[in-house]
Amino acid sequence: MADLRAHPEQDMEHEGASPKELLIEAARRNNTDLLKEVIDGCGSAEKAAVLLNETKTVLGNYIYHEAALKGNYEIIDMLLDQEGFECDPISRIEGDTPLHSAVRYINSLTESQPSNPDISTFAQELISMMVDAGSDPRIRNKANLTPYQLTDPRNTALKQQLQDAVDITQNLGDYIVDEEEGGGEGEDEDYAGSGSDSDFDPEEYRREKERREKEKEALANGVRPS
Repeated sequence: MADLRAHPEQDMEHEGASPKELLIEAARRNNTDLLKEVIDGCGSAEKAAVLLNETKTVLGNYIYHEAALKGNYEIIDMLLDQEGFECDPISRIEGDTPLHSAVRYINSLTESQPSNPDISTFAQELISMMVDAGSDPRIRNKANLTPYQLTDPRNTALKQQLQDAVDITQNLGDYIVDEEEGGGEGEDEDYAGSGSDSDFDPEEYRREKERREKEKEALANGVRPS
């Protein structure tokens, strides 16, 4: 199976296109060269962050949503490296975060090839990158669904990964969830904001994730962690 992160790019004429139009095109086509060109043309990290965070399609999707809906791994990786980049913008129609959008893309792959191990590997790498960078797994969309609840039930590995992300955030002590529902009944019903007002801390998340992984490894080796 071909690498799911490799999307063929098409040569296009960009003369006359605005920076925002170029960003949308780059996000949709996984064109990292075009993205770099637009970012470099901003002149400063601050101006680049404003442009990246404010660019939307006519349907109200931000460029992060556009990249996530296509599973464009390289573009997402590059966007997340940009200083001041917003990890949880909310789309206008669905109220999705990019994490929801990535799950929708993965669901489409699962629908067509439910038993393909490459899809599972790609999904875990993509979601791990997004959550580690600061995407908040607690946020609900307009259908009142978290990314966990949106995930195809057949993709058990991804559901477990997202549940672990919610559990780790719970262990940081900033909210309560119902574990069986993956951030469901026990979670604050009003929690639907963006990363700009979220108290999700990716550094704390990574530290807690590492601690839990060490505990699991110790238990697997027959050693009870102190």
